[in-house]
Order: sequence, then C-alpha cells, then structure tokens
Amino acid sequence: MRSLILALIFCTTAASAQYKDSSIFKFPIKMDDVVVKAVRKGWDVNGFIRRVKNDTTFYKAFKGLHITTFNAINDIRVYDSKGKVKASLYSKTRQTYAGGCRTMQVLEEKTTGDFYTRRRRYNYYTAELYSFLFFTDGKKCGENDIVGSGISKEEGGKNESNSYKLKQLMFNPGGRVTGIPFMGDKSAIFDPSVEKMYDFRLTSDDYQGEECYVFKAIPKKEYADDVVYNEFTTWFRKSDYSIVARDYSLSYKTLVYDFDVRMRVRMTRANGKMLPGYLEYDGNWHVFTKGRERVKFTTQLSY
Repeated sequence: MRSLILALIFCTTAASAQYKDSSIFKFPIKMDDVVVKAVRKGWDVNGFIRRVKNDTTFYKAFKGLHITTFNAINDIRVYDSKGKVKASLYSKTRQTYAGGCRTMQVLEEKTTGDFYTRRRRYNYYTAELYSFLFFTDGKKCGENDIVGSGISKEEGGKNESNSYKLKQLMFNPGGRVTGIPFMGDKSAIFDPSVEKMYDFRLTSDDYQGEECYVFKAIPKKEYADDVVYNEFTTWFRKSDYSIVARDYSLSYKTLVYDFDVRMRVRMTRANGKMLPGYLEYDGNWHVFTKGRERVKFTTQLSY
C-alpha cells in the first residue's frame, strides 16, 4: 500500500497551520475555521474522509424506498431543442408496503405530448428509468435495504443493466463505473490519477437545523474538460455522518455518446430512518442511434 501525505490547508484569518498524516489523499484539502478548530481538538479528519469515500448510507436510503409506504408527486418534462415542453407527466402516486410486499396506486395523472406510446409504454428512455427506480409495477416482494458489499446488480434485461450503471453514478460518486464504454476511471475522483484534477474543500454548515460537515470536490480549471464530476457536494450530519443532502453535476462526451446531468437530492427523517425527500434532475444526453433527450424532473416524497 502506498503511503499518502495529506497537507491540510486552513483558510483562516490567522497564520495558516499545516498537518501531515496518512490519508487517501496526497493533495491539499482546504478547510474553514470551524473544521480547523475541530481538528485541533482531536477530530479524526482522516477517518471522516474515509467515510466520504466508502459511504453506504445514501444508497441504503434509496433502497429503503422499497420497504416503506410513501406518497409521491412526480413531475417529468421533456424539452425540444428550443426549450419548449414537448411531452410531460404529472402524477400523484402512493406506494403501500405491507406483508413484505409493495404495491403502487396512481392517485392522479396528467400527460401531454407523446409521453406514452399507443400501447402506453414510455416513449423516452429517461422516463423509463424513472419508472424503474421510483414506480412499482404490480406486486414486488422479498426486498430489503441491506447494502452488503456494494451496489446490487440486478439480473435481467436492458433496463436492469442501465439502471445499474445509473445507480453507480448516483450512489457511488467517486467510484469506478463499470459498463460505460470509454469512461475508464474518470469517474473515480478518489483514485490517485484523478484526484489531482480536483480541489477538495471541507467546511462546517447548518442544514435545516442540523450541524453538518460539507465535503466538496471542484475540478481544477486546467482539467475541466477531462473529468466526469463537475461538482460534487455532500452534507454529512455531524451527529452520525449520515448524508442529509447532495448536489452533483456530471458531464462527459465521446464520439458515441454525451451527457450533461445535474442532480439535487434532499433527505428526510421518517420511520426512524433517513429516506429521500426531494429529488431534482436536469439532464441532456444523447447516445448514437438514439434521439437526444432533454428532461427535467422533480420528485417530492412524503411518509
């Protein structure tokens, strides 16, 4: 194992101090005065950074949707090249979890344009993935929120395979994404070959009454065209390091595909667990042989 040196640069009005310790990073992390004081009092910043890299609470929260009763407001809008809405879905749904199984009831639904095909199938790939992640078709049983050793890879058709790729980008930011050609290790912001392309910041902030550590990765200007994550910001609750919010922006371009996606996720405490409360997505992507999709959606969940 290669030993790495972490230079902690403190952004304070006083003279800067510098610490050296083993860490997953060999590049500086800028920290605000509150974090500096916590480190001086003995807070294990290296242990926290390892938690950032290996976090599973975010993925567990989304898996928890499969074993929870909730109401959802779903708003999906598909745009044309001029920025006008050409298809949309607005719905209110209720998922009921009972006896180890989940079912879903559509309480209200309005659609415009060609959101559905004549056979009431999704005309857009983003809507199809949304359905796979947040809707329940029929009755699903025997699920759990156990994370285990990593992100589960469902066996099945194209949707399951594509959902797995999406989940890697959503729930394991900073890790290597398998199954997406030409990307290689560019999504792995914690790998030594990629971390040099980012500036890392660690600050203290209040989020909806919760004291949090905020970890942010920002690409350096000279590497802006070489990275996948344009922004990666996560709010960790200080009391137990659970993720309460995350903002991320991803983009990448090859000869066969390109994408530019922004996501905001806000968590909420319900039924004694951290669960998704609000999601916002703004995506523009294109795959060779498929039409370009420009889609925005918001999801509001209540328990």
